Amino acid sequence: MNHRDRARGCLLGLAAGDALGAPAENMTPEQIIARWGRLTEIEGGGTDDTEYAIFAASLLLRHGHALTPADVAAAYRSEIIPLVTGPMRGAGFSELGTVQALRRGLEPPLTGRVHAHGWSDGLAMRAAPYGIFCPGDPAEAARLVEQDGLVSGDGEGILGGRAVAGAVAAAMAGARPREVADAALAVIPADSWTARAIVRVRDVLGDISGTAGQGTAGDGIPGDLGRRLHEAVVVRHYPWTDVAPEAVALALAAFLAGEGDVEASVTFGVGLGRDADTIGAIAGAMAGAFQGEAGVPRRWAERIGPATGKCLPVVKGRHVLDVADDLAKGR
Repeated sequence: MNHRDRARGCLLGLAAGDALGAPAENMTPEQIIARWGRLTEIEGGGTDDTEYAIFAASLLLRHGHALTPADVAAAYRSEIIPLVTGPMRGAGFSELGTVQALRRGLEPPLTGRVHAHGWSDGLAMRAAPYGIFCPGDPAEAARLVEQDGLVSGDGEGILGGRAVAGAVAAAMAGARPREVADAALAVIPADSWTARAIVRVRDVLGDISGTAGQGTAGDGIPGDLGRRLHEAVVVRHYPWTDVAPEAVALALAAFLAGEGDVEASVTFGVGLGRDADTIGAIAGAMAGAFQGEAGVPRRWAERIGPATGKCLPVVKGRHVLDVADDLAKGR
């Protein structure tokens, strides 16, 4: 399997996970089961997760390993802000806060600190292109995604992005699922919230390994395993579901439970609810990088069209497969 094939699988998996999880966003596993049973079919398009991933890829293609927070801020000011004539439809809290900060004339890293959503999963959702760009080098993927993250996030929000970028970089080099999780942990502090959440879900999966009746990634319904994963990492008292340590840990749990299979990982991930589109997108990116383009179910791939630009008009008309090809050539 070559780099291009893994790159295409990664971004196609991301877009499919985003689209599959979109209607389940902010729902509980019980609500998802009551409505769909196992959520397996894409109903509509993706969200800001896919569009921001395309935007992140454009930054890499322009600046490569020399990317800086100043470059990212300049791109926001020239390509995003001028086209936002009203509310940014579907944008995450951290990105909305960043746009407001940039409009006020602030510069990074203050732009990622001045709002109250620095620990949002906005960076994690768009981190996959950095892993594609640095196959086999999780440390460099993590360093690069942090340059992006300093514009819009802070603290655990940046660490979540580092973990995803590192994981995808490992998967792009053919690492096995457990090695992918190890790569995510290797690029973040061991005493961080994000690392503790990843370790907790890994421990939960280890505890139930081989135990019948827990709910498996194979049937796409989390069952008791999903309940235990929620107990391990979900922040129930926080009013929003886009908490980076939680989303990243649950996405890695889905990838591990699915043993790297795209469909098993993504359906299990979106079945966990909460920020289901982001969990699905991250799990799909890791599994797609691991399995390549052929690992993404054809029926899902056929539902992925060019970006509509509903959140970021600048990416309208771009298809994730073209973006993946460009990243594969440009690294």
